[in-house]
Amino acid sequence: MLPTVEDFLKEFQLSSSDLVFASSGTQKRHLAGKLSGATVIDYRAYGQGEPTDLMVEGIVKALGGKTYDRVFAIGGGTILDVAKLFALEKLSPVTDLYQKKFPAKKAHKLILVPTTCGTGSEVTNISILELTKLGTKMGLADAALYADQAVLVPEFLKGLPDRVFGASAIDALIHSVESYTSPKSTPFSRTFSRRAMDAIIEGFLAIQKDGLPAREAYLEKFLIASTYAGVAFGNAGCAAVHALSYPLGAAQHVPHGESNAVMFAAVYEAYKNKRYDGYLEKLTLHIANLLRTTEDEAFPKLMALLDEILPKKPLKGYGVKEADLKDYTDIVMTKQGRLMANNYVELTESDVMGIYQKLYNQA
Repeated sequence: MLPTVEDFLKEFQLSSSDLVFASSGTQKRHLAGKLSGATVIDYRAYGQGEPTDLMVEGIVKALGGKTYDRVFAIGGGTILDVAKLFALEKLSPVTDLYQKKFPAKKAHKLILVPTTCGTGSEVTNISILELTKLGTKMGLADAALYADQAVLVPEFLKGLPDRVFGASAIDALIHSVESYTSPKSTPFSRTFSRRAMDAIIEGFLAIQKDGLPAREAYLEKFLIASTYAGVAFGNAGCAAVHALSYPLGAAQHVPHGESNAVMFAAVYEAYKNKRYDGYLEKLTLHIANLLRTTEDEAFPKLMALLDEILPKKPLKGYGVKEADLKDYTDIVMTKQGRLMANNYVELTESDVMGIYQKLYNQA
């Protein structure tokens, strides 16, 4: 943890031998005139929205074989996920990398600095990209993608747009919940899951009471909670909420945290309808305790709270057509097995289609 941007810059002494990924907004707010001749990449110059294979290939082409010693990623999940790939010896063709047609081998030191409180990517070995040729998002999980150093700088969170803050913080909450109910969870990972959800819900309740400016007093807590959630899902994995959100994010360019928020309640209702016991029951009781409500009202009250942080829409409100739902279901069942293996209970093709159909008209 380094409290300020100046502390970070003093510690790492950026130079011309460094490759730095940072958005133009982050550069203007925090890094203007401070990057010391480093090669700077603003991914927005290579495409809009969530990270894609086309963005990555565009950056590879722009670098033109330039050499560098360290890779810094200063940004949200998109920037961190893209920058991880540039620490590898070879990353192109990136679609072949994600399909494991050649191995991921680390060649450069990697320093990850989150500027949102949602991704947890700074402590995971996962990079998520939209692979346009395959029509979906996919994750590459490999030890070569771990950061050599993850640096938390709360000052970087100042000035986040409200929707960016809301989407990222809700994403971190979902990371903590999905990892808690994953069959791969352990006492270790569940401890991090609980710590993350406790801090995030505490912060959300403060915002509900005193308005969005109240979040400023909680920035450090939100940032640490996001990292705790990253440790949790890095060990236990995410599941169907993420799996079902990826086709929506890829096709309609809905921000990752928002697309997860759309799927959250319906997925957990589907789990509960199949089997309500074990860590799903414990999760529900824990949320009820945090919200000072009953077991039956735990999830409804949580979803109402999240809607105050980030209002969401039914699927058709994002431009989804009813005919798309079958395609989305096919993508989940054929391309997202890595995530679906972490479901609390098995969800069939019919279950997934039913969730999408329910959400088509209902937020």
